[in-house]
Amino acid sequence: MALILGIESSCDETAAALVTHDRRILSHRLAGQEEAHRPFGGVVPELAARAHVEMAVPLVEAALADAGVRLADVDAIAATAGPGLIGGVMVGLMTGKALAHAAGKPFIAVNHLEGHALSPRLAEPNLNFPYLLLLASGGHCQLLFVRGVGDYARLATTIDDAAGEAFDKTAKLLGLGFPGGPAVEQAALEGDAKAVRLPRPLLGADEPHFSFAGLKSAVLRARDAGLYRPVDIAASFQLAVIDCLIDRTKRAIDRSEGATALVIAGGVAANQAIRSALSALAEREGLDFVAPPSWLCTDNGAMIAWAGAERFAAGPVDDRNVPARPRWPLDPTAEKARGAGVKA
Repeated sequence: MALILGIESSCDETAAALVTHDRRILSHRLAGQEEAHRPFGGVVPELAARAHVEMAVPLVEAALADAGVRLADVDAIAATAGPGLIGGVMVGLMTGKALAHAAGKPFIAVNHLEGHALSPRLAEPNLNFPYLLLLASGGHCQLLFVRGVGDYARLATTIDDAAGEAFDKTAKLLGLGFPGGPAVEQAALEGDAKAVRLPRPLLGADEPHFSFAGLKSAVLRARDAGLYRPVDIAASFQLAVIDCLIDRTKRAIDRSEGATALVIAGGVAANQAIRSALSALAEREGLDFVAPPSWLCTDNGAMIAWAGAERFAAGPVDDRNVPARPRWPLDPTAEKARGAGVKA
């Protein structure tokens, strides 16, 4: 079976992994940057890019050593080519191209979103196409009908902010720490989710799009009111997000004829409360529910290697002139959501 080296560097995680097309993860290495970004309460793009420069090659070397293979033993090299913070994307992409050129190996440019979209198939061998995917992360919140490798129909997107961004901003507003998603989830365990009345943007709307900007503003007002404990605001916020995700996903299920599974991927998929709510929705709708292990939901090299393996099997590979892209939609034919801002 093909052995693929995957490199990821789209945000604040530098990662490398060796994965085979029969789903064996031979090694995976990851270097986070939490300490560097914590004082700023969010990711600083220039700091992230510098850290990728320092870590990319050592991580590749470590991943090869862990797997007990040489670069010459690899069948192809895959690297994230976007979307993401352009400085970081360029580092990983150029590292992958250089290694492919030096070793005389095929090169595969991977869409970071496709890495997330296909990662559930790495975790679950019985997951077949087509399936409905909720892709929720710090930069993206989409519902996609996944028909096959490279074949995606976007059913919904956010018209303003992504769910993960809303988690991060809420954590910053409440002084809960960085990274924000896990901090809010932990705080919510100690809070009363019914303590603060917060809006559910677009709940009940016909189109299954998302909106979280107004919810963030409501969190700010609740904090400034001085009437609520931060843990109660966190719990109420998380419940509001869950209500929105469930309502919007239900709308998409109604438009996904032929889908046999509801799948979640992306960093927000690591949230256990969200997983539980989506699992219950899938059961009510008669669908299988698939969620990768938490470590495979956040940015990692294994998902890039797996997407590379899927593309390598489908062929053909990319040439080495493929550019780094800050934006790269999985469904370029999808119409812009009505009311969407520039980020969507």
